[in-house]
Amino acid sequence: MAKKIVAKKSNRTAGRSAKKTGNDAGKTAASNRYNLETLRPPRGSRKRKVRVGRGIGSKLGRTSGKGNKGQKSRRGYSRRRGFEGGQMPLHRRIPKRGFRSPFGKEFAVINLQDLNAFPAGETVTPDLLRAHGFVRTRQQVKILGAGELHNQESAQRQKPAAHL
Repeated sequence: MAKKIVAKKSNRTAGRSAKKTGNDAGKTAASNRYNLETLRPPRGSRKRKVRVGRGIGSKLGRTSGKGNKGQKSRRGYSRRRGFEGGQMPLHRRIPKRGFRSPFGKEFAVINLQDLNAFPAGETVTPDLLRAHGFVRTRQQVKILGAGELHNQESAQRQKPAAHL
């Protein structure tokens, strides 16, 4: 017996050829409105939590994806910062030198010969030194005794040098 081949009509063309009446158009607009029955969260925003240790069919059964034995598979494991698996960590292998005091202050250093740039009889203040570009930061000023002072001027210093 020969089989009879029947061509199927597509559903796509059927919907396009039918014209909507005025009543049908109002129903589609009303169905697009939101109400409590049609509210849904966006797709992908609500993800189910992964349940581990619930059998081999879940792909996360038995060891729950943590591998076999060892410290990293145990409960509550967290590696400390800089840990290298028992090897001497880098911060302990590198040699240390010196000491930096947490309370130490840095001073902007000015020598006596630098004060010769100011006219005689003028009082040199830290703000004046900043204005002329001798000091660039808001640090305290320290005057050292290198060189000779030719002009007669007074200087307000915040920190005297040890050898003055």
